Amino acid sequence: MTPHPKSVLVLNGPNLNLLGRREPAVYGAQTLADVETICREACRTHGFTLDFRQSNHEGVLIDWIHEAGAAQAAGTLAGVVCNAGAYTHTSVALHDAIKGAAVHLIELHISNVHAREAFRQHSWLSPVAQGVLAGFGANGYALAIAALAMLPTGSKQ
Repeated sequence: MTPHPKSVLVLNGPNLNLLGRREPAVYGAQTLADVETICREACRTHGFTLDFRQSNHEGVLIDWIHEAGAAQAAGTLAGVVCNAGAYTHTSVALHDAIKGAAVHLIELHISNVHAREAFRQHSWLSPVAQGVLAGFGANGYALAIAALAMLPTGSKQ
């Protein structure tokens, strides 16, 4: 019997449901459904299954991160790709959830936050993330999934 492939959890935070309509000059014309397609193909390429979610609610994202930590500990999850949107810059609670769950997480930004407003240049997630990708548009999701595939199993860098 072949073991079930590990999954990748892709979390999208507030306002990402508006992709394709919200500031296309900054975030591009691709919709969240397009992003999911990119992620599904990247997961297929790396032998993962995809669990793709979006919420505008901080507590829901925290609950999902807790679930992810348990799944990773059980050996069924490779890690999380998280575009926390504005919560990146405001949420100590998400920082604490990632740290507490001890989950492998790649922080992702569609735009280059370092070339934008000063308040977007601080991240509460970066100190507890395995890595950070910013500025590659929707294709950054595929890069983040590839990064998870390169992480040694069980390592917390």
